[in-house]
Amino acid sequence: MILKALYDYYHRSGDLPQKGMELKEIGFLIVLSKDGHFLRIEDRRLDKRQAQKFLVKKHVGRTSKTIPNYLYDNSGYVFGYSEKGKAMEQYQLFKDKINSIYKSHPDNLAIQAVHKFYQQDHSLILQQIQSDSLWPEIKKNLNKKYSTFSFLIEGDTKIIAEKIELIDNESENLKFDEQICLISGNKGVTVGTTTATMIGSQATAKLVAFQVDSGYDSYGKTKGGNAPISEDAEFAYTTALNHLLSSNSRNKFMVGSRTFLFWASKNNDAGQKAEDSFFALFGYESQKDDPNKNIEQVRKVFEAIYKGVLKTTSEDTFYILGLAPNAARIAVTYWAEIPIRKFSETICKHFDDLEVVDMRKEKKPYTSIRNVISTVTLGGKISDAIPNLPEAVVKSIFEGLPYPQTLFASCIRRIRAESGEKDKNAVNITRAAIIKAYLNRINNNQEIKIMLDKENTNQGYLCGRLFAVLDKIQEEANNQHSIRERYMNSASSTPAAVFSTILNLSNHHVENLKSEGRKIFFEKLKQEIISKIDADGFKAQLDLQDQGRFFIGYYHQRQDFFTKNEDNNNEE
Repeated sequence: MILKALYDYYHRSGDLPQKGMELKEIGFLIVLSKDGHFLRIEDRRLDKRQAQKFLVKKHVGRTSKTIPNYLYDNSGYVFGYSEKGKAMEQYQLFKDKINSIYKSHPDNLAIQAVHKFYQQDHSLILQQIQSDSLWPEIKKNLNKKYSTFSFLIEGDTKIIAEKIELIDNESENLKFDEQICLISGNKGVTVGTTTATMIGSQATAKLVAFQVDSGYDSYGKTKGGNAPISEDAEFAYTTALNHLLSSNSRNKFMVGSRTFLFWASKNNDAGQKAEDSFFALFGYESQKDDPNKNIEQVRKVFEAIYKGVLKTTSEDTFYILGLAPNAARIAVTYWAEIPIRKFSETICKHFDDLEVVDMRKEKKPYTSIRNVISTVTLGGKISDAIPNLPEAVVKSIFEGLPYPQTLFASCIRRIRAESGEKDKNAVNITRAAIIKAYLNRINNNQEIKIMLDKENTNQGYLCGRLFAVLDKIQEEANNQHSIRERYMNSASSTPAAVFSTILNLSNHHVENLKSEGRKIFFEKLKQEIISKIDADGFKAQLDLQDQGRFFIGYYHQRQDFFTKNEDNNNEE
């Protein structure tokens, strides 16, 4: 189903390269005069990570084989310079390829110029390249994926590799006889090997590959003969895969070492908006400023799909494919095909579960997935997350499953690590949202509400509320948070050991309040919470879930202090 979904994506897109062609990043162009003299090297990089793309003949599949590409390739092939050996062998094969193209198109002025260029001695060609001002930059970036070279004739707007009249349609792939294609169901010439795909730093990995003489061959068949894929289908699905994996793709996101691709089965309004919104959900576009930017709009799109405002049918599907580089193959780590309306429901549920009260001036109630993961890491970066955590979070969102226990535990751990730091808000809105979402899903109910719940009698929640009151009293009395900095960790885990101490401290802080109205308000609030504590007193120890409820209670009570309702009820 994965290959069929990719095959269908190619045909529904309409703007992907035709058979035999591909959009290839080419970072450097060798500019020649019309009579084949070297003029200069032209830099076509867009930034440090990517280069301009050109529509050229699809690259050849090679692992240990030495095969040149059609009028473009790396430095070893194009001018015989490589730090890995085999450069001269590669160079000679590329030169032979140029001669072959020249014999097929002797009257073409562009190929005449390239052919003349290669009539020079190799040492002279290499000397010309290395004397160019761009050579230090080229040498430094030889291992980058954009470090590919092609040719441009001075005055032309197209590189030579783009000139259709020079490109033959002959495939250089190993072919088998006609068979029924497993992807399309049509009869056609099948391929023996499939095209490599660039994923991560692995440039030769394949989604479909066959081991040779390892027990997987059947009825004497080899390689692709064991699972026939036609040339047309192979080109379609590999082109679609490469397009989805491209550096500027809006249909992928990275989570740790994993790459996730996503697309809708149809190119209709709902499908396009779902793809755009899902990309925004991960916070890529707003990383540099506000990671929550556009997230509320994402929610509105998925709600519109779920409620039928954006029309869909039962056949409209959303696909998600998780991949990881694995030696010579691409490992499939996740695959889901979900009706787009059902998928929208799970995304809406994710938003509902994460929603908590937000009394900041600039409300940002919906957080990106990148922010969810990074807020529980030591360095605040998604790359610092513990192994497998990002994948587990993503899977829970996709499938509506309970959020991973490791997310919850990491969140509690970060709060504890930061609670003792001066002027540090350890229980921020994102962490509060994570705790609420985890506890509600794991307990299969809406036990914890969006805002302060005065009916909640959980002992952890009440202890958190009470601690927030004592912290607020000290803040108003002395403009300090020493109670929070010194006692929050122990109060959230062993309340019986510390609450008698901080309640006594609070009595002294109350005396320093300037307003009698505030004194009365805080005393009433303390008594209201303490009256709900168990008759046996504060618990000796809170388990991890109740520690989470402590922090939610603390967060809810702190937010409640900012509400107009509270201000109005406590005017002097």
